[in-house]
Amino acid sequence: MTDQTRTLDERNVGQAMWRGTLCRCPHCGQGKMFRAYLKTVDHCEACGEELSHHRADDFPPYIAITIVGHIIIFLMLHLDMTYHVQPLTYVVTMVPLAIVLPLALLPSIKGAIVGLQWANRMYGFGTGQRD
Repeated sequence: MTDQTRTLDERNVGQAMWRGTLCRCPHCGQGKMFRAYLKTVDHCEACGEELSHHRADDFPPYIAITIVGHIIIFLMLHLDMTYHVQPLTYVVTMVPLAIVLPLALLPSIKGAIVGLQWANRMYGFGTGQRD
């Protein structure tokens, strides 16, 4: 372990991910992480932490689709085993769920991924270089 590593502040991964899940800055938990639906701010308005280094890419949609897929499959299996459900019922109920749920989960999942990257000093987070 080098002296530079020892002098870096400790970053709690769980806390950073939780703050990101709440769409807040992973450093202070006060400033907003997003300026639009999924567009991150360049700097935290509260503490000035630079958040433009993130590289979440396709990981948040992948996680959202996986979670929603499991929920919908569970619901469909439960309904099919418990009741005799017409196929049109699945179209009317499950298709809107398959569209709305991932869109609702995406900001929180992306925030958690950005928090994870910040806590682990990935992709330039924590280098000490401010633009």
